[in-house]
Amino acid sequence: MSMKKKNNLVLQGSILAIAGIIARLIGLLRRIPLTNIIGNVGNAYYSTAYAIYSIMLIISSYSLPLAVSKLVSARISKNQYKNAQKAFHCAMIFAIASGGIAFAVVEIFADWIANEFVMTPMSAMALKVLGPALLIVSVMGVLRGYFQGIGTMMPTAVSQIIEQIFVVIVSISGAMVLFGRGEKVGALLHNENYAPAYGAAGASLGPVVGAIVGLGFLILIYMAYRPKMKYQIRKDVNSKEESYGTLFRIILLTIVPVLLSTTVYNISEFIDIRIYNQVMIEKGFAELKDDYWGVYTGQYKILINVPLALANAMSSSVVPVLTGLLVRSQLKDIEQKINQAMRFTMMITIPSAVGLAVLARPIITMLFPNEGDLGINLLQIGSISVVFLSMSTLTNGVLQGINKINVPVRNAVIALVLHVAALYLMLQMDMGIQGVVYSNILFAVIMCVLNALAIRKELHYHQEWVRTFAIPAISALIMGGVIIGLNKLLSSLVGNILSVVLCITVGVVVYFVSLILLKGLTETDLKSMPGGRTLLTIAKKCKLM
Repeated sequence: MSMKKKNNLVLQGSILAIAGIIARLIGLLRRIPLTNIIGNVGNAYYSTAYAIYSIMLIISSYSLPLAVSKLVSARISKNQYKNAQKAFHCAMIFAIASGGIAFAVVEIFADWIANEFVMTPMSAMALKVLGPALLIVSVMGVLRGYFQGIGTMMPTAVSQIIEQIFVVIVSISGAMVLFGRGEKVGALLHNENYAPAYGAAGASLGPVVGAIVGLGFLILIYMAYRPKMKYQIRKDVNSKEESYGTLFRIILLTIVPVLLSTTVYNISEFIDIRIYNQVMIEKGFAELKDDYWGVYTGQYKILINVPLALANAMSSSVVPVLTGLLVRSQLKDIEQKINQAMRFTMMITIPSAVGLAVLARPIITMLFPNEGDLGINLLQIGSISVVFLSMSTLTNGVLQGINKINVPVRNAVIALVLHVAALYLMLQMDMGIQGVVYSNILFAVIMCVLNALAIRKELHYHQEWVRTFAIPAISALIMGGVIIGLNKLLSSLVGNILSVVLCITVGVVVYFVSLILLKGLTETDLKSMPGGRTLLTIAKKCKLM
């Protein structure tokens, strides 16, 4: 692989972003029938179990892909193929051990965690079903990190899509079958909550089966790559081999700060569940808390997570690239890559936030026709979080890529403390589930500010504002105004579903035309994007450029 191709951050990030968005869209489509099958209460049980599973995954192995990509990238940039392969082997041993321990902990303590800590006892069943995925995903993460380290996002991208397809099929099938079983059990025990609990457990089968299939695909790709890898190792006769002990120590030193950062960064939902449930029970809303939480996780969070796939992809792709550049002391290139990644991320997430806000009602009504206005309200007030969450995720990746992995930990701790304090106050002020949304926006904003200040300090980096933020924001507002008017015109003429589809299509065109006319998108930008040359040809034919 040429160095030019390896360092094409936008291309590699775009591949992972497109796959991530497709995977999120598939996941979105899964949650729509799931909501209809298991209801908001079932969504609450599933989301609570998944939040616990996510924390266990973070503690056991979530940072492994990042660590592997950094270690492999740093060694391959010096043509140390033997050491890169040994680092991969060490990471795999670590993944099997840590994933296996996490799996055992979940199976043994699921009932205690669900009952005593998150105060949602009926989520324990779904959590136990999710347990095996902790080991499978650990191993899969090492393979994904390895491929990212050698400079290709394609295996990760394709495996994500394949994984999600099986997640959808098995989740929906499992939820349907076990929800019916739960209804029978509930009738015998005179407890209607058994049906959504069994349904949530059935839905949890999807991530397990999807992970198995995704891992199988990555193993096949790795086996196909082995001959080339062996050839490179045979050619590597000059590098001094690192011992396994040294590599294990480096992996631990890389993982622990990233582990602390990602744990603090992602544990907020886990803490949110506890505080929210406790306060709602104290205020006499025990019967409603699960229903509201189901709307928050099953409608609002699912929708904002779709554009956030871009930031996650950019963060994953920027780390090995910046690590390689840092090894070669190419500081000017580091600044260029950061600016490029931030511009591309904002170019997508800013209009996504505006689009979700102005189309909140028709989108929620289209996807969840039998629900009330709570999901609409949450999406309208919380869509701005797409921008701040994407920025905080990307800046985390930048700091990790330049080996300042302790900085996001400190920043996340500060943001978490302020977030928890704000959440508790808002819940005491009877803001309910809206307080959860507002406090999470606050968390993301604080992370953005602290990370940006840290990057400026470490790299003397100065963020470009006009083309990165101002022009996309103005273009998105123009798009939003057009969408509002068009939706009012079309909704009474063609129905809600067709109106949403047409509004999104027209909105995309209006946004990119505005972006081009305001000089926020250049020929160079378009040429660096997947499919950009086609867009450039169209723009020139329309005399926009």
